[in-house]
Amino acid sequence: MIAFFDAGRKKLRMLIMPIFALALAACDPAALGGLASSGGSKIDANAPVPVALLIPRGGSQSDNLLAKNLENAARLAIRDLDGVKIDLRVYGTAGNSGTAAAMAAQAVNEGAKIILGPVYGEAANSAGVAVSKAGVNVLSFSNNPTIAGGNVFVLGPTFANTANRLVGYGKRNGKDRIVVLHANDVAGQLGRNAIQQAISANGATLAGTVDYALSQESVMAAVPRVKATVDSSGANALFLTTSSASALPLFAQLLPEAGVSATSTQYIGLTRWDIPRQTLDLPGVQGGWFALPDPAASAAFRSKYNATFGADPHPLAGLAFDGIAAVGALVKSGKSSALTGASLTQGAGFRGATGIFRLRRDGTNERGLAVATIRNKGVVVLENAPQAFGGAGF
Repeated sequence: MIAFFDAGRKKLRMLIMPIFALALAACDPAALGGLASSGGSKIDANAPVPVALLIPRGGSQSDNLLAKNLENAARLAIRDLDGVKIDLRVYGTAGNSGTAAAMAAQAVNEGAKIILGPVYGEAANSAGVAVSKAGVNVLSFSNNPTIAGGNVFVLGPTFANTANRLVGYGKRNGKDRIVVLHANDVAGQLGRNAIQQAISANGATLAGTVDYALSQESVMAAVPRVKATVDSSGANALFLTTSSASALPLFAQLLPEAGVSATSTQYIGLTRWDIPRQTLDLPGVQGGWFALPDPAASAAFRSKYNATFGADPHPLAGLAFDGIAAVGALVKSGKSSALTGASLTQGAGFRGATGIFRLRRDGTNERGLAVATIRNKGVVVLENAPQAFGGAGF
């Protein structure tokens, strides 16, 4: 994280704050990987289904807050299930991979047929390894695609999903010669790879890549390189992997000053440019594109959670709701194979806290996202999130 802007950029420094979802991307690779297993536990759909929820309870103060929100959201989803009974069993991992593995094994020994969580990629990987021989599937709350596969699925929003949505929208709207600007850390490299894959999949053109280290000097040095790459390649779009918690505020000021004009070069963000709210005030992000979950579904979930628990949900709380929603929808089929990998990856998908989603055979996920821009320091939706798979963006 860039946390040492000079005094002349004091206003920008105030925007450097954690973005929870990004923290999940920089975790260790999986020990399983590959395509998701088609196997899984058999269930008695006529009896309450034992479901384990692994949350970072017992860790830091922020982990405990997240843990409580995840449990709240899971119980909220259970309340909404129609005729399906879930026996929710909650285990604290303290945000630790070793504890996560032990709790996953304990949960399975105590009868759990599927595991929801944990949050962090390394812990989710360890939990998956611990229960792989038992054939129990893990729906983790991580967004790290490198841990997906085998018996581990990731429910967190992935860079690949976001990149594909935005590149596809750009291709349809004439912004298809793309320069990628990325940090050279793990998250930046994963983001770059996702954008490059989306460019290839959508028939767009990779016009160049520019990387930078996580320092103010490196960010500033990258600006003329971006300008030169855009000019020499004839690019009409610049896709940035950075967030408001890192280099976005500085790039949003320096790139337009260097002549990378938003009128001829479409700025696109891999992260949410509406979080935190102050980001919307940056002159350089005006007119930029980014993706966000279905606004209507997200607002409905937030309202329901607030009415029940008296506070807005943590940004990741909806993932626990999604896990229960998927399990409930599958168990309702009455099939003993409802929680196998083959059932979890059924193409129709599920409806969760922030709209539609489905699990892919590689263990990652696909979510219905809206495309938005920033006008007059406010968010404007350019293309609505799809309400079923097969619509816009898929």
